[in-house]
Amino acid sequence: MTNAQEHDGHRGYGGQDGQDAPGEVAGVRVPDTPVAAAATELVRDTTDDLIYHHSRRVYFFGALQAARRGLGFDPELLYVAAMFHDIGLGEAYRSSGRRFEVDGADAARDFLRGYGLPEDSVRRVWTAIALHTTPGIPEHLEPEVALVTAGVEYDVLGLGYHDLPDAVRDAVTAAHPRPGFKREILRAFTEGIAPKPETTFGNVKADVLRHFVPGFTPGDFVEVIQGSPWPE
Repeated sequence: MTNAQEHDGHRGYGGQDGQDAPGEVAGVRVPDTPVAAAATELVRDTTDDLIYHHSRRVYFFGALQAARRGLGFDPELLYVAAMFHDIGLGEAYRSSGRRFEVDGADAARDFLRGYGLPEDSVRRVWTAIALHTTPGIPEHLEPEVALVTAGVEYDVLGLGYHDLPDAVRDAVTAAHPRPGFKREILRAFTEGIAPKPETTFGNVKADVLRHFVPGFTPGDFVEVIQGSPWPE
């Protein structure tokens, strides 16, 4: 693995039809390593087009934000974290009882340990995935952690949308298109977390269920404090 703002390799995996995605988009290369290749194959085989294309865009947008922010990063770690960040929304994880972010982080941890990566690298990826929906914290941690959140915020929320030139943004979406993305990602969030609504307490996913699950009542932090068994 290399450090700093290098993007090793030229191999691409998957694409609009699941094959032959470009290995380089807007000057950002997908790492050409066995770990990156295996991560791509796993995510391509276990998720749908929505999550696959979104995850690849998160990698590209995160790496592009690194250049703007002057951040060096490990491309392989950023790529794996981006590819795994939403895998916890899948049907296999819906009965876990845990936040989908933790399920995805644990899946990436087990995957990377299987390739013998150092524990510090595993920790960075785990943290990047676990915190990618927790604004205000990742930006103060390691670059890979900050950049996964930056890529997610760019692709899902449009934060910093005009920070990248139109041509750069268009190159990424041409390689990994987003037809109906707003509607479809909200559907994926709803399906992934509705079976475990308690995991939305204190985080942004409560808003998803409030909009799309009839009868859902979000937890209330103030009520939890007031109703605790403490007398005072």
